[in-house]
Amino acid sequence: MSQVHGLVPSKSLGRKSLQSESYAGGKLVEEHDLVLNRLKAHLGVFARAKQAGVVSPDYTVLRPKGEASVRYCESLFKTPMYVAEFRRRTKGIVEGFWRLYTDDFYNVPTLLPPPEEQDQIVAYLRAQDAHIVRLIKAKRDLIGLLTEQKLRIIDHAVTLGLDASVALKPSGIEWLGDVPAHWTVKPLKRWVRLNASALGEKTDPDFEFRYLDIGSVKTGRLAKELERLRFANAPSRARRVLRRGDTIISTVRTYLKAIWYVNEDAGDLIASTGFAVLTPGREVEPEFLGYVIQSSGFVNRVTANSIGIAYPAIAETVLGRFPVVMPPTLEEQQAILAHIKAESAPLDQAIEQALTEIKLIREYRDRLIADVVTGQVDVRSWVPGPDDVMAEEDLAALGDDEEIDTDGEEDDGDD
Repeated sequence: MSQVHGLVPSKSLGRKSLQSESYAGGKLVEEHDLVLNRLKAHLGVFARAKQAGVVSPDYTVLRPKGEASVRYCESLFKTPMYVAEFRRRTKGIVEGFWRLYTDDFYNVPTLLPPPEEQDQIVAYLRAQDAHIVRLIKAKRDLIGLLTEQKLRIIDHAVTLGLDASVALKPSGIEWLGDVPAHWTVKPLKRWVRLNASALGEKTDPDFEFRYLDIGSVKTGRLAKELERLRFANAPSRARRVLRRGDTIISTVRTYLKAIWYVNEDAGDLIASTGFAVLTPGREVEPEFLGYVIQSSGFVNRVTANSIGIAYPAIAETVLGRFPVVMPPTLEEQQAILAHIKAESAPLDQAIEQALTEIKLIREYRDRLIADVVTGQVDVRSWVPGPDDVMAEEDLAALGDDEEIDTDGEEDDGDD
């Protein structure tokens, strides 16, 4: 169960850890049942089943009786007022283990308009989603183009430098090509320390930190606000300690190109062991290294050397052996870094603006759903137009900004 993607077939995750030895105790689900994650009810984690299957014993499977529409109820139960009510009725001592029990759920009063109005509400919201998907897709396409342009700037600067007249020499590495004659080529492990610090098993159970999983990181940026966790309740993979100046790169699902330079002072950043943490040595400008790791040549080597089809991964020992070319002085690295940042600044601003607009569009959608399913907006007289139709798989793109966490634990499922 994912808060963004709903019920996801385990086979689509490419992760053997989800395959149970026995499904005894699992709950049968029919298509169009409504499934509640009792541990996440206070976050509005309800999802309509799009196919039959078996779900965790800790989920509640709800089937409509009478005149209740599952699609209508799915939207209703995710509204802020209902999420607040579910939170009030959950039971438990520690958040993360709160549960909304079935009887308590049944005691929540439910707004239920006539069947034809429920259907009209569902149709209206799907039509609005069709427009919203197209708008978000246009913003994503723009971000993609801007990111490609930024990568071209990075690739040229970190492989050839700033002086077009400088003498070049063969690097001796087919995929690296010619490099400035005075630059140095060494294995990555000679430039950095890999995974320099980690949380131990004796870490204070009350130690609170911000956690980065694979879904938290896009190439060069964070993809979402980081979740705060206590060590006692954290996933077993929450171990890598981050410091300012580190660069992290995903060693699992490497095609996602999850790479981030840690540009903040914080003693509470912990990453999944699905990342390799690169701590630069004294001869390396930290942020320059971050751009080298983002460059197409390096990223392509990582993906080409990853093993696995659905869940490709690369060993950190292999990563450490990759040759990396660097200017020999910090001064030259810093000059190239300043050039990259100056050239990228307008692109970064445009990307940030597009991301902000996507966030605002999503907030508008959430408010619209709440207003419509609670009758604040009357849609009974609405008539669909030719642009109000979109296939189910295309509507699923509403969640494409959020990755399902498959580096060890699910974001919104039960462990």
